[in-house]
Amino acid sequence: MSKARMETFSDAVLAIIITIMVLELKVPHGAELTALRPLIPVFLSYGLSFLYLGIYWTNHHHMLYVTHGVNGTILWANLHLLFWLSLVPFVTGWMGESHLAPGPTAVYGVILLLAAIAYLLLQHAILRQEGPDSTLAAAAGKDWKGKISPLIYAIAILVAFVGPWMAGALYVVGALMWLVPDRRIERRVSGAGAEVAFTNR
Repeated sequence: MSKARMETFSDAVLAIIITIMVLELKVPHGAELTALRPLIPVFLSYGLSFLYLGIYWTNHHHMLYVTHGVNGTILWANLHLLFWLSLVPFVTGWMGESHLAPGPTAVYGVILLLAAIAYLLLQHAILRQEGPDSTLAAAAGKDWKGKISPLIYAIAILVAFVGPWMAGALYVVGALMWLVPDRRIERRVSGAGAEVAFTNR
């Protein structure tokens, strides 16, 4: 089964998610710069969520780049991932509007956690089809980032009820961790003839 339709659909859904998220940004009342002050938490939560969605998009693209085809299990696993990502605008707006209140900040972490698990399930479904000797299997390796990320989100969910800004800092750490390329993975993918900088989500 061709992967092209799944890629196109996923790109469209992610583009819509980002569009919905930016439409949630409200124009401030007043022309003074001080009118932006109450919106700072909203902008910060938007920026963080935009970064996360960008990370998912790039790594989703890289993973499918080295995938030769998809089956029904992969299609449903992909829809499962998109479902949790589609909730990002809601929790982003809630966390920002509440100025990082404990409840919304914790729920934000829950969505990040479930999205991370969904991505791992999608990766596992693709690996089952591609096989242990595939380019993706060699590139994924031990996938330490994929294992550490859910732990960071789980800790942040608990911390949110004690110090929401500390939980926010953990979410930032989780995002920044994915911005550091894994050169070992890049070498393996390049060695297999795939011209892509695989960042291994």
